[in-house]
Amino acid sequence: MTTAPAPSPVVVRGLGKSFGETVALDDVTLEVRAGELFGLVGPDGGGKTTLFRVLTTLLVPDRGSATVLGRDAATDLWEIRARVGYMPGRFSLYPDLSVEENLRFFASVFGTTLERGYELIAPIYRQIEPFKDRRAGQLSGGMKQKLALSCALVHRPELLLLDEPTTGVDAVSRREFWDLLDALQAGGLTIVVSTPYMDEADRCGRVALMQRGRVLAIDEPGAIGARFPRPLHAVHGTPRHALIQALRAFPHAASVQPFGDVLHYSDARPAVAPAALEDELRAWLAPRGIGEFAMEPIAPGIEDAFMELMGSSAGSAP
Repeated sequence: MTTAPAPSPVVVRGLGKSFGETVALDDVTLEVRAGELFGLVGPDGGGKTTLFRVLTTLLVPDRGSATVLGRDAATDLWEIRARVGYMPGRFSLYPDLSVEENLRFFASVFGTTLERGYELIAPIYRQIEPFKDRRAGQLSGGMKQKLALSCALVHRPELLLLDEPTTGVDAVSRREFWDLLDALQAGGLTIVVSTPYMDEADRCGRVALMQRGRVLAIDEPGAIGARFPRPLHAVHGTPRHALIQALRAFPHAASVQPFGDVLHYSDARPAVAPAALEDELRAWLAPRGIGEFAMEPIAPGIEDAFMELMGSSAGSAP
């Protein structure tokens, strides 16, 4: 006898929301599976925060539906709020209260205590517990982040929603935070997290790529990277700015994007051999002042696919 899959904690169908002439959500449809670490990935203005505010019952959509833990986000606000943990993008705790006072306050709001929720938050809270008497406003960025996560978890929610939780913190704190999320998910908690960082997207089980209120794709990060439609090459050369301009002027260039200290180049011709392409580009670049040049084939990643999808979406927009 097979066991029926657990119901999806988040189901969104045809969701739309506008603020005057600005369309924040445009026919958004997605589903988050139980126990999943699901990412909403995209730049500022993509619609991520508006979607979170609908899911947390802080905004009512203009059209479509959103179901959270089996409840309607437009009407069942009190039942949803009691069962969801939410960490907004901006630090929203009380800066004049101490670390421990913030935790006890948020526990009391949900009718529980710090002692009852301690077991769940212990792996996070123990890292800042030595500073429990320090005012929250005096914490470092990474410590504020861990306090906010502890406050979102102290009532033992069934679903955790995190809106760009690592924005503005250092790389080490970002990595530590994602390690904490991995541990929470391993314990069975369903997590939805938004991020503008593509390296963080790779740590999600599945992601929804969002731009201008639309969902461009939903899949596993590796599967989205595999959607890139052409062979991709990493190009090295100097001077860098002249190299970018020269490659973009090449008659057969399909895309040229800076990625760290290299450029990602794809050719509009599907069948050109890498060695032949390198010879052509070398002959094109030499008279344009590019003294050093090297290239090698690479596998496309999620960021390559996202850039391609954004370009396609912009080209098809009315």
